[in-house]
Amino acid sequence: MSMTTYRVRHPYVWIIGVSLLLTGAVWLTGLAIARDDLLPDAGPSWYYWQLPEPTLLTRLSAWGGYLAHQLAIWGIIYYAQTRVRTYSAGLHPINVIALATNFGFIVLHLAQSLVFYDGLAQDVSIYSSQGSVIALLVVVLLMENRRRGLFFGKKAPLSKRVVEVARRYHGYLFSWAIVYTFWYHPAENSSGHLIGFFYMFLLLAQGSLFLTRYHTNRAWTLTLEVMVLVHGALVALMQAGPTGFWPMFFFGFAGIFVITQMHGVGWSLRTRWLIGAGYVLGVVGVYFYRGYDRIDEIVRIPIIEYALVFVLVLLVWPVVLVVDAVVDAVRRRRGSGTDPQRSPQATGVGGGEAGGSKLD
Repeated sequence: MSMTTYRVRHPYVWIIGVSLLLTGAVWLTGLAIARDDLLPDAGPSWYYWQLPEPTLLTRLSAWGGYLAHQLAIWGIIYYAQTRVRTYSAGLHPINVIALATNFGFIVLHLAQSLVFYDGLAQDVSIYSSQGSVIALLVVVLLMENRRRGLFFGKKAPLSKRVVEVARRYHGYLFSWAIVYTFWYHPAENSSGHLIGFFYMFLLLAQGSLFLTRYHTNRAWTLTLEVMVLVHGALVALMQAGPTGFWPMFFFGFAGIFVITQMHGVGWSLRTRWLIGAGYVLGVVGVYFYRGYDRIDEIVRIPIIEYALVFVLVLLVWPVVLVVDAVVDAVRRRRGSGTDPQRSPQATGVGGGEAGGSKLD
């Protein structure tokens, strides 16, 4: 039976263009909600943009909007996994619904900021927002291990079953990381906020393109991965100036690009060597002036991310084993045979380029 799909010409141009327009809307909203009564900055663990005296209504507006957005997107992902399940070169109707849902909640959050100002930051730590993004990046490294390897194109010895589970269910985690971070912040228009919102709009769009070729385009997904380098370095540069900590973000995420990410897009060995040499020259040049006693800062982010990949596998692996054992035991008792959720058709394992997770 044929299924209606919609082909889009230049989809990434549309995504970037609409994201820029929405970022402009955030800038205008920020002009309207500018406040002079915010509490003084109290250090790195303090989030500056929150009301000094929140009310029950301001809290309900932020948490209600977030929960509605989160549950709606999770419901859409579940529907796509259980009802659609078919890869397409164009948009399924459920993709259109996902895009419209995200757009609607973006508009809602701008209105919520205009009326109530506060985001989720009033009640949760700033590290929870940062941690959600780190979790997303770490799971991407885990999922892509079998395609591009983890270290210079070489695969790390990671549990295949854990990778299968990550590939199948990563949409739920990624949507939480993005939607949670989106509602964490009010629609302020500082340079850091604008860069961050633009990046989140791109990710919200990407998360709406499941089960399509648009979602798995390697140049596009690599661009989204590398955007964290641009975002982190620019925000650090704007906050602390040229003598601040921007190299930690720039060379840290660039190091992950050189070690892992650039090995999955089919570039020649010569090209990768040239990029690696450029990275080394950049480090030498910057730290010639910055001081080589500070060069250790460029390895902090890579060490943390790669270590978290292995920690995540060690934490998830026993849970997966227990769950699989329980599910298999229940199915044997019922005499229903194998678990369809673990078949190649369900997980996409062994499915070639169109394989991987059906939401990959």
